[in-house]
Amino acid sequence: MLTAILIVIDVLAAFALIFLILLHSGRGGGLSDMFGGGQLGGSMAGSTVVERNLDRLTVVAAVLFIFASVILALRVAP
Repeated sequence: MLTAILIVIDVLAAFALIFLILLHSGRGGGLSDMFGGGQLGGSMAGSTVVERNLDRLTVVAAVLFIFASVILALRVAP
């Protein structure tokens, strides 16, 4: 039962990471422009509230993915 819960958490965290990484703006803008992340342009684009919150959410999803993967690997390993 715990293994199934860990697998679900791991898969959801992986999809969240994919989605959040795609929202980050690259050199020429990105999907985050749709949500107001790239309106300032130039060097100020990374300092908006949207970008900071997106960074925080990405870090939380990454940490959750890492912990779930490690616990799942330790639990399933013989």
